[in-house]
Amino acid sequence: MASGSVNPFNVSDSEEEAEPQRSDERSPGDEAPPGRSPGPFSPQADQEPAGLGGGGAEPRVSVDAIAAQLLRDQYILTALELHTELLEAGRELPRLRDYFSNPGNFERQSGTPPAGKEPGIGAGGALNRAGSISTLDSLDFTRYSDDGNRESDERVAVLEFELRKAKETIQALRTNLTQAAECEIPSQERKNYKSSPEIQEPIRPLEKRALNFLVNEYLLKNEYKLSSITFSDENDDQDFELWDDVGLNIPKPPDLLQLYRNCGSSHPSHRETADAAVGVDTSDLPGDYVTKEASFESYFNFMLHDFNILFLFLISICDLNVSSPGKAQVECGDTKAGLQCEKSLDNGQYLDIRGVTEADTAAEPNSNTTTSTNTTTTTDHATEHSSPSTQQHSKFKSPGQHSKGPLQFDQPNRKLSPAFHQALLSFCRMSADSRLGSEVSRIADSEESVMLMLGRCLPHIVPNVLLAKREELIPLILCTACLHPEPKERDQLLHILFNLIKRPDDEQRQMILMGCVAFARHVGPTRVEVELLPQCWEQINHKYPERRLLVAESCGALAPYLPKEIRSSLVLSMLQQMLAEDKADMVREAVVKSLGIIMGYIDDPDKYSQGFELMLLSLGDLSERVVAATHQVFIPAFAAWTVELGNLQAQLIPSLLSRIEKLLQQGEHGLDEHKLHTFLSALQSLIPPLFALVLQNAPFTSRAKLQSDITPIEVTRFPRPASPLQDVATIIGSREQLAILLQLYEHQLQHEGTTGWETLLWVVNQLLPQLIEIVGRINVASTTCVHEFSRFFWRLCRTFGKTFTNTKVKPQFQEILRLSEENVDASAGNGILTKATVPIYATGVLTCYNQEEDRKLLVGFLEDVMTTLSLSHAPLDSLKASFVELGANPAYHELLLTVLWYGVVHTSALVRCTAARMFELLVKGVNETLVAQRVVPALITLSSDPEISVRISTIPAFGTIMETVTQRELLERVKMQLASFLEDPQYQDQHSLHMEIIKTFGRVGPNAEPRFRDEFVLPHLHKLALGNNMQTAENKRMDIASQLFEAYSALSCCFISEEIMLNHFLPGLRCLRTDMEHLSPEHEVILSSMIKECELKVENRGIGEAQGSMSIAASLVGEDAKTKFLSKMGQLTTSGAMLANVFQRKK
Repeated sequence: MASGSVNPFNVSDSEEEAEPQRSDERSPGDEAPPGRSPGPFSPQADQEPAGLGGGGAEPRVSVDAIAAQLLRDQYILTALELHTELLEAGRELPRLRDYFSNPGNFERQSGTPPAGKEPGIGAGGALNRAGSISTLDSLDFTRYSDDGNRESDERVAVLEFELRKAKETIQALRTNLTQAAECEIPSQERKNYKSSPEIQEPIRPLEKRALNFLVNEYLLKNEYKLSSITFSDENDDQDFELWDDVGLNIPKPPDLLQLYRNCGSSHPSHRETADAAVGVDTSDLPGDYVTKEASFESYFNFMLHDFNILFLFLISICDLNVSSPGKAQVECGDTKAGLQCEKSLDNGQYLDIRGVTEADTAAEPNSNTTTSTNTTTTTDHATEHSSPSTQQHSKFKSPGQHSKGPLQFDQPNRKLSPAFHQALLSFCRMSADSRLGSEVSRIADSEESVMLMLGRCLPHIVPNVLLAKREELIPLILCTACLHPEPKERDQLLHILFNLIKRPDDEQRQMILMGCVAFARHVGPTRVEVELLPQCWEQINHKYPERRLLVAESCGALAPYLPKEIRSSLVLSMLQQMLAEDKADMVREAVVKSLGIIMGYIDDPDKYSQGFELMLLSLGDLSERVVAATHQVFIPAFAAWTVELGNLQAQLIPSLLSRIEKLLQQGEHGLDEHKLHTFLSALQSLIPPLFALVLQNAPFTSRAKLQSDITPIEVTRFPRPASPLQDVATIIGSREQLAILLQLYEHQLQHEGTTGWETLLWVVNQLLPQLIEIVGRINVASTTCVHEFSRFFWRLCRTFGKTFTNTKVKPQFQEILRLSEENVDASAGNGILTKATVPIYATGVLTCYNQEEDRKLLVGFLEDVMTTLSLSHAPLDSLKASFVELGANPAYHELLLTVLWYGVVHTSALVRCTAARMFELLVKGVNETLVAQRVVPALITLSSDPEISVRISTIPAFGTIMETVTQRELLERVKMQLASFLEDPQYQDQHSLHMEIIKTFGRVGPNAEPRFRDEFVLPHLHKLALGNNMQTAENKRMDIASQLFEAYSALSCCFISEEIMLNHFLPGLRCLRTDMEHLSPEHEVILSSMIKECELKVENRGIGEAQGSMSIAASLVGEDAKTKFLSKMGQLTTSGAMLANVFQRKK
């Protein structure tokens, strides 16, 4: 079986299965190999016993006569084999039985061995027993011995087992000898091999086993233990611990190192050293002379065969101009000529994927220099190789390589800028910075450079064929796959490439991808479609995600080199299937990136709808990394295509807006915030290409010319892009071109207007009104929706610029948000100031720019909203949402405090109440310095307000300070103010104040400082519960009881000391239970359970303390003993021997 047709990555028993096949192919009439004399087991003799068993014709020689002849000629092992076969057939021969049952036959001296027989008996006469079978001493000879003594049953069982093993060993050896005999190559075939150096003689099983043994021996001697174990596992049919397992009576050669050293030295043949007039008697030579002569002749033939192949290959790669078939030849023995040949071949003619443009590729063949070779006339003996060299040269020609013209790839009819195109292709992530990356990215441009490439790669391949270094094989596989003329072999090589590594890591995948790209650039789109894509399709459902990841990445990397019909059909379908079905996040992420690259090459308008569905599918993925890849790669590439199709403003953005509107209509009872985020994030990613479209279709585009005095773009002009593909400069082409367009854009908006500017008018007249209408339908209580839309408007305004925001965006919001009391309809609940429009305008539009006039505008807007909502008694949800969104950024804390101080000093009590409640939202995010300097003084001012409602409104803010602040002085000031509310007689009948305090205690108590909770909160709750028992108004009593129940339920989860539990917590619960017995019996049951649980805690704590005191006493005793022991140990400083004295028993 030729080694070239074996797939090394599909290891099976192909070689073992091939051996019986070879034996079957031999006809029964094959003659014995030459050089073997027919012995007792010649084919004629072998048929004799078979004839006896089969009842056929009378045998010419009886089996007994054969046995007698074998014993007489001392063929002991042969006779033993015959005896074994007869025993297995059930026809035991008495002569052989008696002979082998007598131990004396193996101890007597024997005569001279028969002539022509290999010495089976040594000089001393004793039988040399083969080490590969059980010795005859292990057989049960006592059965027929003279004394007749019988061994025990156990001894019999052991001997029977040994006999069975001996029979198995003999049978295995017989099989080995049979296979070796059957695989002997006939002399005629051997002559054919010698006459045809291109045909390699197949390895024999005996030779293979011998070489396997020597290789394993070499690995073990040189500490390659893991390699030895792997090698043994792959050859499990061979015992590497015993040489005799190779074959019967086969002498063991030296180790591999000795063989290598011997083959390196010259061994002149006997014909060269013997005199012509002197005859040599072979019997006078050493006994192993014939064997050595045969081995030397075999080695010489092997070297001659390799020399012939290399000679022919060298002639083919030099591409000589031979003047006549018999007169001109390369003198390859000339060292100078060889050096010149090598220099001229390594001329760097490569297809390099790193930064090569199509123009470079087309110009490259014209720059090739003509290879010069030195030719000289030699003898006619070398002329016979000229014809084979031509045939050999034609073998290495690959399809499509006869023409030197540049390869043409399908170029899409697209208008992408070169910068955007390069940024899009950068997501293939192919870097050739490493040595191996450089080697992979360069595929030989001609057959002449193949040998040099092999010379560079093979030194790295040989020592690194383990799994960890299999990427070293990639250049060799790719070159062979490119230049091989047979499609079947190329397919096998590419299959090996994709299956080269079981689970390739990131670096290994990049090597394979670079190789695939280099292959594609070299062979053209047709072979890429026919040869590479089927390999991807085979692995699309592979069990290892790394292999599927390789498929996903290769689809994107090969996109520029595929026919356009295949890009938009087969490859797109493959990626769509993987995106929908693959379970690995990293695979789907790579699929999305490859889809983005495909979108950069598709020019079929019918595929738009499929691309839109792929975008929605990617955005709805549960993996964050897949969604991120969608925003970074797919959406920008898809948007660039829709711009060319004219669908960005006509279809893509309106489709997303309609889905958002539909979602809001369906979500009246519960909005799907995840879907809303999906659609809105897609719109946000479309803002850069939308702005680029506005610039590219502006009236001033024809006047945009590069100038030397260009004002550079400010760093903060645009929001930070999620990827280079979302950078407006990349979409336009360059930052210089963008700077010129921005100057003309601002000038047009400020001085010339938007007349005739269709793309910008669509944004102003259609997009903005629809967005503002959608914003007004959002639930203001949904902080997530408010935040998402705020971010969208912020990015929209920052991208389109300050002039656009001030002249186009703000007027549309201000027209809707007419700040007057008439504009708020609290009863109907549809006032625009109570909707999400307020926080989105405040945080998404007014915060885009941070100059003084912008901050003043934001402060004035918030003050007006607070005033208008307060005076009209409208809900404050929109104002609270604005404070929450702005308060998340510390840069706006001072601004918000300025707004609230405006409310503190306002003349209307309603506005002052609103300001007091807004402090509660602001305290949580403000640092303690601002709380001490700005918040607490304002709250104390409000706490002394003439209006009781204003004073009550400050209680939640005071409670939040107790919950979040750690400064002792600040806490004492707040505690004193709350104590004045509780202890001042003027507030004893203030039902609303008590309700607000109890509610605040229940909210902040569990998170407040324990000392504040134990010394202030729980005692005052006890007093309020006790006072509520004497409340005569049923409704007020019920309100207080309900708030007390909520507060005690929250505080019951805290750790409370036994004293506070007994003095305040349990008495307060009992007072509350008294109220609930009359007002709410269902609450009374819960309270009784809480009281029992608290009482049980107190009892268990007392028992635990009693047990703890005992454990403390025990621990004190233990500590005393430990101290004494360590003090004695500390005295042992002189020697380690004294340590043993510590543990000796006192006498």
